[in-house]
Amino acid sequence: MNSDYKAGSISLWDAVAMGTGVMIGAGILALTGQIAELAGPTFPLVFIVGAIVTAFSAYTYIRMSNAYPSAGGIGMILQKAYGPTAVAAAAALLMALSMVINESLVARTFANYLLRGLGIAPDGLLVPAIGVALIIAAYVVNISGNRSVGWISQLLAVLKVGGITLFGISALWAGGFTFGTTGDGTASQGLSGFVGATALAILAFKGFTTITNSGAEIVDPHRNIGRAIIISLAVCVVVYLLVAFAVGSSLPLGKIVEAKDYALAEAAAPSLGETGFYLTVALALIATASGVIASIFAVSRMLAMLTEMKLIPHSHFGMSGGVRDHTLIYTVVIASLLTILFDVSRIASMGAFFYLVMDMVIHWGVYRNLRAELSAHGWIMLTAIGLDAIVLVVFASLKWQSDPMIVVVAFAIMACVLIFEHWFLQRTKTEPHQHDHNGN
Repeated sequence: MNSDYKAGSISLWDAVAMGTGVMIGAGILALTGQIAELAGPTFPLVFIVGAIVTAFSAYTYIRMSNAYPSAGGIGMILQKAYGPTAVAAAAALLMALSMVINESLVARTFANYLLRGLGIAPDGLLVPAIGVALIIAAYVVNISGNRSVGWISQLLAVLKVGGITLFGISALWAGGFTFGTTGDGTASQGLSGFVGATALAILAFKGFTTITNSGAEIVDPHRNIGRAIIISLAVCVVVYLLVAFAVGSSLPLGKIVEAKDYALAEAAAPSLGETGFYLTVALALIATASGVIASIFAVSRMLAMLTEMKLIPHSHFGMSGGVRDHTLIYTVVIASLLTILFDVSRIASMGAFFYLVMDMVIHWGVYRNLRAELSAHGWIMLTAIGLDAIVLVVFASLKWQSDPMIVVVAFAIMACVLIFEHWFLQRTKTEPHQHDHNGN
C-alpha cells in the first residue's frame, strides 16, 4: 500500500458514500433498540433532536475543513486551535478512539444480524469471532488502496441506502402508515431518557467526521468537504426517521428493546414476512460491512497524521511499510480487542462519552482562537458546546444508575489519555530526535 496521500483520489460522491457508510452502519442498525430503551415510545423523534445537535456541531468542522483541508482533519483542527499541546493531542486521540470504538460497535452488529439470519442465538463467542473476521476483511479492502475503498463504499452505500429506504417504506405500508410505537406497558425514563438517548443519536451521526479526516484527498476540498458533510447528514436524517417509524409501527416497544441489537430484522418479520426478514438481514450485513471499511480507512489516516504532527508516539515493531500501513494495522488490532471485550451497549456508551468530550474541546478551541480568522459565528459554536454538555451530563447520569462501571472506565481512560499525552509531549520536547519515521 502506497503510504503517500493522494490528492484528488476521493470524489465528492466517494466522500458522501464514506460518510453515510459509517453513519448508517452504526446508527439505525446498532443503536435503534438502545435509543428506544431510553426514550420510550417517542424514540423516532430522538433522531430529529440528534440531527439538530449535530448540525450545530458540523458548522465548526465545515468551516475549519473548508479553510484547511487535511488528511488528519480532526488533528489539524485541534492543533490549529490549541497548538501542539496535551489538550489537542488528548482530544485528537479520543476522537480516534471513538472511531475505533465505532468499528467494534458495527462489527458486533454485523455478527448479531448474521447469526439472527441463520437462526442462531446471537450470544457466546460467535459474536466477537465474526466481528473480528469482518474487521480483518475490511483491512484487506483498505490495503488495496483509496480507489478500491471509494468504489466499494459507493456501491455499498447505494445498495444500503436504497434498500433500507425501501424497507422503511414497505414496513410503514404494511403497518398502515401508523407513525407511532405500539405500547405494551414498557416504562420509559421520561425527559431524562429522551435527552440521554440523544447522546446515542449524536453517535449515530458523528460519522460525518470520516469526511473531515480524508479532506486532503477529496477532489476540490475547499468546496466539496462541506458539501459532502451536508449531503451525508441530510440523507441519514431521512433514512433514520423512515426506518425508526417503520420499526415503531411494526413492533411493540418491549420487543424493540428485547431485540435491540438486531431490531430491524425483528421488525421486518411481522410486517414483510420471511422474505422481507432475510432481505433486511442482507441489507444490514451490507450496511455494517461498508461502515467498518469506511471507518478503518478514515481512522488509520487520522492516526498517521497525528504521528506526523508528533502528537502521538509511533513504533514500527519491526514491520515494513510506511506510517499509514502501520496505523492501519494498529486500528484493526485495537478494534478487534474491543470487539472481543465489550458488548454493543458498552461500546456505544464509551463512544458517546469520548466523542462528546472531544467535540466540546474542538468548539471551545476554535471559538477562542480561530473564529475571527474564519469569520465564523461564535454563537453557533457556544450553542454546540451547551447542547453537548447537557446531553453528556444526562447520559452519564443515566449510565451511572444502570452501569456505573462503564462510566468509571470511560472517564478513567480519558484521564489516562490526557496524562499520557502530557508526559509524551514533555518527553519529545527534551528529546526532539528520539523518533525517526524511517525506523531509525
